Amino acid sequence: MRLDEYRIMWIFVFFDLPTDTKKDRWNHSRFRKALIKDGFNMFQFSIYTRHCMSRENSEVHIKRVKSVLPPKGHVGIMRITDKQFGEIEIFYGKKKDENKTPPPQQLELF
Repeated sequence: MRLDEYRIMWIFVFFDLPTDTKKDRWNHSRFRKALIKDGFNMFQFSIYTRHCMSRENSEVHIKRVKSVLPPKGHVGIMRITDKQFGEIEIFYGKKKDENKTPPPQQLELF
């Protein structure tokens, strides 16, 4: 099957979890560590991304995220194509960072 920018997917996980009590902080940490263990990388604070080679592969990782959802807080999951991800413009301050090299494309080997 041909791999192209419309088949390759990116998963975004957005979360806003309470950290008021020791138990809340434990749940927050457990959720974050589960994302990292599953191959997610921090895009911004409380936003993690993961590269997937297909829609089917992304569904597996979304199921894993759903299996470790914390009891409190808000979690959002968004899936976009590699083409859409490539259209993201990132700004640092008011100006677009022209000197920043784009991140290398992540490859998965089986």
